[in-house]
Amino acid sequence: MKIQYTTKNQRLNVELESNSAKEAFKQLAEFQEVFDENSCGQCNNDDLRFIVRTVEGNDYYELKCKACGAKLAFGQHKSGGTLFPKRKLADGSFDYKNRGWFKWKADNGN
Repeated sequence: MKIQYTTKNQRLNVELESNSAKEAFKQLAEFQEVFDENSCGQCNNDDLRFIVRTVEGNDYYELKCKACGAKLAFGQHKSGGTLFPKRKLADGSFDYKNRGWFKWKADNGN
């Protein structure tokens, strides 16, 4: 079975192939969770860029808003190698207001 999917913002198209409805559902869910983010959670702008940074041999995946500089970080599952958006705050609660998007602010000691 082949499935063609276009993201909400019409910027990305993908063709997924699977042997069962369950497998197709899983593939589509994984794709949507990473690639179907349609706007920044800080300023609501839709001009987003995919970023991969490598630090000390580790890859860090992020979406970055080109308008305000906010980022949405992605974690990596320990098995399977899939990504997921980090939407929790430091205290473990969900960030409903900004959907996990954050802007780095330098601590200037004030």
